[in-house]
Amino acid sequence: MVSNTVSTACSAFVRFVVTALSTLAAGAQFAAAYAANESPGFDTFFSDYFRPFVEPRLLISGIPFALTLLGILLAHELGHFFACRHYHIDATYPYFIPAPTLIGTLGAFIRIRSPIFNRRALFDMALAGPLVGFCIAVPALAVAIMFSKVMPPGTASAPLIFGQPLIERLLELCLRPGVPSAYLLLHPVGRAAWVGLFATALNLLPAGQLDGGHILYAVANTWHRRVSFTVACLLVPLAVKFWTGWFIWAVLLVSIGFRHPPLIDQWEPLDRRRRILSGLALAIFILCFMPAPFVI
Repeated sequence: MVSNTVSTACSAFVRFVVTALSTLAAGAQFAAAYAANESPGFDTFFSDYFRPFVEPRLLISGIPFALTLLGILLAHELGHFFACRHYHIDATYPYFIPAPTLIGTLGAFIRIRSPIFNRRALFDMALAGPLVGFCIAVPALAVAIMFSKVMPPGTASAPLIFGQPLIERLLELCLRPGVPSAYLLLHPVGRAAWVGLFATALNLLPAGQLDGGHILYAVANTWHRRVSFTVACLLVPLAVKFWTGWFIWAVLLVSIGFRHPPLIDQWEPLDRRRRILSGLALAIFILCFMPAPFVI
């Protein structure tokens, strides 16, 4: 038992270290593009991504992006992890997924290895991750907006346009009043916060076994399958109209299935306070969601 725990911890640590290096390399690209008054793009991605591994000094410039992104992802997963610990649910340490992508990772996750007792435990476990991640991402985004460059149209290249969640627009109106969104070149810290908010929105989709699906099941388990199916269907027109990546998410939801693992005690109703908090989860989802996250 002890050896399994040590092995799991070592595996999680190795994945974290590799992901840290990967996000540092990605962050170096964001930093270089920001210094050149440009938005990062895919045209020179692979050559630029592997360059910091040949010239390690370049990794230093990726620290602000990597530290912010890893902090948000780690906060999200630790929210789940400690909620599981509180309810004596067996869960692994957070696993990070390194990948040579524009952001250097495919996210992070924990594995739950024991049944969940009741709706209260399920709800708290599901909400804790997005809520903590959101609370870390928003201040990071706010600071980045304050320090972002004002670049009039025509002076900055934009090979890749990032969508704008509602929370970003609200922060811009508060912190940089009078400056059009199109004029702001977001600091790399803000871009990492943007990734964290996008991940929060994806996790809060009310479907399947995503965090939003868990919350939906805890609040109204009889609606879970129908709402999950509806969300998967709605992603198809979103993919046609705004971003083709929604096709992938629709396929993932269908392949995973709409059935939710049963609770040990599935008859005890959720209390009124948590039902109200489900509205907070919906509000966070609305603030983070973007129909078109990327425009190339």
